[in-house]
Amino acid sequence: MTEEITEAKIKHLLGHWIEHNESHSKSFRDWAKKLQAAGFGDVAGDILLAADKMDESTGYLIKAKENR
Repeated sequence: MTEEITEAKIKHLLGHWIEHNESHSKSFRDWAKKLQAAGFGDVAGDILLAADKMDESTGYLIKAKENR
């Protein structure tokens, strides 16, 4: 059986995904600082790029939520 898709369900999911992404982005940035300080600059740089992409993804989720 297919789950019913409602405006409330969409709003809830988007809110959850936005919060989840923001939490991960913060964690990535915190760890990148630690890694940079420990001499792992290349790794830190890649993690910062991942955080930037996460933020970009979050922007699209926010836009989708605003359209609901």
